[in-house]
Amino acid sequence: MVKFSKQFEAQLVPEWKEAFVNYWQLKKEVKKIQKNLMKQRAMDADHPASPHDTRLAFFSHFTTLVKRKTRQCLRGDSEPGIIRVSYKTSGSAREDVYETEVLNVGQGPSEETDAAAQAFFNTLDAQLNKVNQFYKSKEKDFLERGESLKQQMIYLTELKAALRQRAKNGDVEGGSNSRHSNNSVDSNDSVHECEEDGQVDEEEEAAGDQELQVVAAFEKNGVTFVESPQRRSTKAEKSKEKLKKLKSNKYGKSRSFNLQGRNMRMEIPATTPSRTISALNHLIWEDLLSQPKKSGAPSTAIEASAEENNTVSKKNIHHAEKMIRKAFVELYRGLGFLKTYRSLNMLAFVKILKKFDKVTGQQVLPIYLNVVERSYFNSSDKVIKLSDEIEELFVQQFADDNRRKAMKYLRPKQPKESHTVTFLIGLFTGCFLALFVGYIIMAHIAGTYTDRTDPTYMEIVYPVFSLLTLLNLHIFLYGCNIFMWRRHRINHVFIFEFKRNRELKYQDVFLFCTTFMTIVVGTMVAHLALRAKGFSPVDVDTIPGFLLLASIAVLVCPLNMIYRPTRYAFLRAMRNIILSPLYKVVMVDFFMADQLTSQVPLLRQLEYVICYYGTGSFRSENYSTCTNNKHYRDLVYVVSFLPYYWRAMQCARRWFDEGDLNHIANLGKYVSAMVAAGARLTYEKQQNMWWLSLVVITSTIATVYQLYWDFVKDWGLLSPRSKNPWLRDELILKHKFIYFISMVLNLLLRLAWLQTIMHSSFESVDYRVTGFFLASLEVIRRGHWNFYRLENEHLTNVGKFRATKIVPLPFHEVDED
Repeated sequence: MVKFSKQFEAQLVPEWKEAFVNYWQLKKEVKKIQKNLMKQRAMDADHPASPHDTRLAFFSHFTTLVKRKTRQCLRGDSEPGIIRVSYKTSGSAREDVYETEVLNVGQGPSEETDAAAQAFFNTLDAQLNKVNQFYKSKEKDFLERGESLKQQMIYLTELKAALRQRAKNGDVEGGSNSRHSNNSVDSNDSVHECEEDGQVDEEEEAAGDQELQVVAAFEKNGVTFVESPQRRSTKAEKSKEKLKKLKSNKYGKSRSFNLQGRNMRMEIPATTPSRTISALNHLIWEDLLSQPKKSGAPSTAIEASAEENNTVSKKNIHHAEKMIRKAFVELYRGLGFLKTYRSLNMLAFVKILKKFDKVTGQQVLPIYLNVVERSYFNSSDKVIKLSDEIEELFVQQFADDNRRKAMKYLRPKQPKESHTVTFLIGLFTGCFLALFVGYIIMAHIAGTYTDRTDPTYMEIVYPVFSLLTLLNLHIFLYGCNIFMWRRHRINHVFIFEFKRNRELKYQDVFLFCTTFMTIVVGTMVAHLALRAKGFSPVDVDTIPGFLLLASIAVLVCPLNMIYRPTRYAFLRAMRNIILSPLYKVVMVDFFMADQLTSQVPLLRQLEYVICYYGTGSFRSENYSTCTNNKHYRDLVYVVSFLPYYWRAMQCARRWFDEGDLNHIANLGKYVSAMVAAGARLTYEKQQNMWWLSLVVITSTIATVYQLYWDFVKDWGLLSPRSKNPWLRDELILKHKFIYFISMVLNLLLRLAWLQTIMHSSFESVDYRVTGFFLASLEVIRRGHWNFYRLENEHLTNVGKFRATKIVPLPFHEVDED
């Protein structure tokens, strides 16, 4: 039977762990009471009390009981009981604070037992007060979000009705204007108001510019002016307003409109390239609109932009509806967490009180449990009512009254774990090991990786197989990361914003890895066997190319097979990375981009393989066609820079969105990595002392920069003021020395670039095998880095009790001013 403490830890919300009842601390307090009682009984058994001592003990115990009963009578208690629980209202929030007084615990007088019991109930009271306060704060937060969402639904419903009414009334003219107006909703009143405000602003700015021109003319002739305080404050206020306006519009295009007499603004975040470009265009047009109109300057485009800004299209309404739907799902999920919080804490109180009664032989459970049941977190029903309202609204508005369809969004079912997956992992692991041993024997007999081998194999075939092996190693380490994250309760699904019923489990990753590597190694064995039997090398060497094409075909296959949601999520992340900074950067995007910075050797090999098979060089086995080409050699720089460039652009976009200068500092890290990579590539071609010195300088700077960012920013370690010296305040791993070993290991693996200078070789092993070994070490370092990176992110969420995502809402009511 599983202990309750393990069940409790497995079911609680990881980000709210500190807010749950500290069941483990309460168990320690009960064990102290148990030890005191056992000690007292042992002393009584070893030293029987004399009649005189018994009388003294009786009178002492009787005096204590009289004093307690006297206090109870003075307080008006009719039933003395074992404990007395009182509460008082304190603080500005008028919160109930519970306090328990122990009257009699155990059999016979014992000051140590009474003190331990009082300490237990003090801890229990503190836990009850903590649970009530946290529940009340979260309930208030969710109720406010619920009211905002209900209001958003009202705005959305009225806007849809206005759109249908406008289309029905035929308020649209023919031609292109007809198509534009048919997909938009605007109000003449709101447009006129916006135009009048714009005209006033333009007149004020034109007057200000004219005044500045006059002042400049006087100053040019030697006349100086002193600005009045009022004028300086006016300019400062305008600058602040302009800056505020810029910040409010940088996330997306803001559209103003009038809805049922209310001035409204719709804001759609610029999460896609089209919205990003639209937001930039909007900022440019706003800047142009704020400038005074020059005589004779065409204003048609500006007026058209102003008119477009005051329209709301069907596409915008669709985006707003998706935002509201996502907010509903997140709120419903948060309410579910709060229900779990309530039920688990109630069960924890029951369990610990039962344990206390069992140890002391008293009946405290009915008394204290009555207090817990009447406390706020268990008696309030606001969360249940709000959850039912949210559920009904979602069914009506987003599921066409289809409850089953709505529950797929609100309560997605987790797929059941199957023993078949475990069996297949074992089967393919055995097949992979057998084939790998066979390949090693065949390669040793043929002298594949020595000087005796045919250079064509290492130039053509080996890059494909090493490319696929590096990729599979990275996926395997990701499976290990998932296993460790789940074991240590790191909520990677929430951090990456994966869909709860479609995320990969570590068993799925291991199954894919073992299956894929069995196919790769089997192909390698078949290739060597066919070459040994004397088949045409031109035909045999096309096998790796077909294997690579088959892998790409499986990746982009539209059929619902072989983890299609995960494959498409990977492709979406790659699209977002390649088109940086046009897409809004989320955690999974920059995490994936960080993985690419560790796969530069893979990208270079992929470039060579595409060139070799794409140019048809495999027909003549002329593998030097690509390496001798100037464009290919120049493209090597581009391929080596791309992962760092993508990551730098993501940092720039995050700085633009969030305004945090740390992202600019992070951008500098990737720029230094690009400079170091360029110096090493040039040194490979021009091996002289000047370039060697440049490689040492740039690589040292980049390595120190990267190590600082790894330890301090990404891992949150090396904090001198932490309660865990040179680590951080909160640690997930129990043994602290593991963190120091990890830092040393990360340092050593970061120094793999020294191989570029030393050119060390292992006897007669080909240099490509050495390169593969070093590339594998970098992939292993990245997999090792992944665990601590997400651990730090998870602890940040825990510190802020952030278990659900805050979704921005599209509609905002603004004042007429």
